[in-house]
Amino acid sequence: MRGRPSFRTAVAAATAALLCGGALSGCTSAEPAPKAATTRPTPAPAPSREPLWDVSPASVAAVGDSVTRAFDACDVLADCPEVSWATGTDADVNSLALRLLGPAKVATRSWNLARTGARMAELPEQMAAAAAEKPALVTVMMGANDACRPTPELMTPVADFRASFAAALARLRKGAPKAQVYVASVPDLKHLWSTGRLIPEGLEVWKLGICGSMLADATDLGPAAERRRATVHERVVAYNTALRDVCAQDARCRYDGGAVFGFRFDAGQLSPWDWFHPSKDGQARLAELAYRRITKE
Repeated sequence: MRGRPSFRTAVAAATAALLCGGALSGCTSAEPAPKAATTRPTPAPAPSREPLWDVSPASVAAVGDSVTRAFDACDVLADCPEVSWATGTDADVNSLALRLLGPAKVATRSWNLARTGARMAELPEQMAAAAAEKPALVTVMMGANDACRPTPELMTPVADFRASFAAALARLRKGAPKAQVYVASVPDLKHLWSTGRLIPEGLEVWKLGICGSMLADATDLGPAAERRRATVHERVVAYNTALRDVCAQDARCRYDGGAVFGFRFDAGQLSPWDWFHPSKDGQARLAELAYRRITKE
């Protein structure tokens, strides 16, 4: 019938009315309603972190053995801590503590807790003593005596060496959790042999029994002697690997990267009394190596 909307048209109109009836707006225009803007929260600024390594620590505690006590550097068979590479006061050596603290503070802000003859098994006890001082930096030079035994068979096993060093760091962290640690590598004892064996005075002193595992029969170049020296050399390399690996697990520990092991001491940097320990000049070279590593950004 003309003039009457079809049934389909009526249904469409009714449906549109129902849909628009449930809406607050948007049915009067053919354009879709704009989407509500999404507001993202502004991220909070990251908290500033305290740097894990301070290149200018305000106090220094030194642990280790006769090298850090500067044994035989000033007089025969005597410690001479005033020329120690770590905490000495001698201006010619210019120790690590002198470089970091200045002469006015060395006496009150540095401590030399090393002991001549010490081996790695003693380091946890020394570290506990260092932690009691609450130092900003602890220097570690230990391990030569573990390799310098009367015979290679008496050298400290690598596993024991590693365990003692890990225990020492744990003792330090218990008492001084934020203290930084500089770890020097064990010196290359085979290089020391190759240098000192050319010095007649040194050969005579070595016969008294200094570091027998490496220095005994210093002029013997036979296969057995060479194997013995190679065994000691390999043990020193293994000790340095243990120092590196354990240190790497502590965010506030820096290994020297093998700098002391790689340093080529000459005769003038060895004690004129035993041709084994560093002389004053040798102590100065150790201080320089340490300072360079510790102050690297």
